[in-house]
Amino acid sequence: MYEQEQIKPYGEGEKAQQVELMFDNIAPTYDQLNHRLSWNIDRGWRRKAIQWLAPYRPQTLLDIATGTGDFAILAAEMLHPKSIVGADISEGMMEIGRQKVAQKGLSEVIQFQKEDCLALSYPDNSFDAVTAAFGIRNFAELEKGLSEMYRVLKNGGHLSIVELTTPPKFPMKQLFRLYSHTILPIYGNLISKDKSAYKYLTATIEAFPQGEKMVEILKKTGFAQAQFQRMTFGICTHYMATK
Repeated sequence: MYEQEQIKPYGEGEKAQQVELMFDNIAPTYDQLNHRLSWNIDRGWRRKAIQWLAPYRPQTLLDIATGTGDFAILAAEMLHPKSIVGADISEGMMEIGRQKVAQKGLSEVIQFQKEDCLALSYPDNSFDAVTAAFGIRNFAELEKGLSEMYRVLKNGGHLSIVELTTPPKFPMKQLFRLYSHTILPIYGNLISKDKSAYKYLTATIEAFPQGEKMVEILKKTGFAQAQFQRMTFGICTHYMATK
C-alpha cells in the first residue's frame, strides 16, 4: 500500500466514498480555486501533456478523474479527436463539466460518465490514449487504477498524466511546503468552506510516489517507455508511457 492511499478527506470510512463526497462539496468553487492557487499555470501544464500526444493523433481518448473537464476540453480543441470520454466518480464535478462543454459546442465530442476508476466498465483495448490531470493521487489503490488504465488502452496507445508533486530542490521545496501548508488550506477554506478538502489535497501531494518511483510503478503495471518530466521547478510532473 502506498502512503497516499491511506489518506482520507474526512477520517473514518471508505476512501472512494469520501473522495466522491469531497469533490461534490467543492465542485462549485473548484475551477476558481484551481486556477487562482496555481496562478493559472495549471493551464500550461495541461497543454504540454496534450502536445506530447499530438504526433500520435489519437482519435479516441479516455480522461480519467476528469473533474470539470478542463483536460478533456483542451484535448478536444488541440487534438480534434472523434470522441473523448471524461470519467469521474463525482457527479457534482462532471455536471459543471457538461455545462462548460455545452457552452463551447463540444457536446458531440465529449461525454461524461460516472465510473469507478478502479473497475472501469469499458472493454479491453478501447482507447487510443488515456489521460489524467491531478486525479490519480486520489486512487484508493494506485496500482489497480493504473492497471485499469492499461487494460482499456489499445496496444501501441499512449498514457499522459500530469500530477502535482513536491519540488526536489532548495529553495522551491521549502517555499512550496510553506505555501501548501498555509496559503492553500486557508484560502481553500475561505472559498470552498471545506477546510478538510484542501488539507487532504496537500497531504496527498506530499505522500504520492514521485519521479523515478512513479515510473517504476508504471512499468510494474505493464507500461513501456515510461518516463517523466518535471515542470515549473517540480511543482508538477508529466508522466508519459506506452502500451
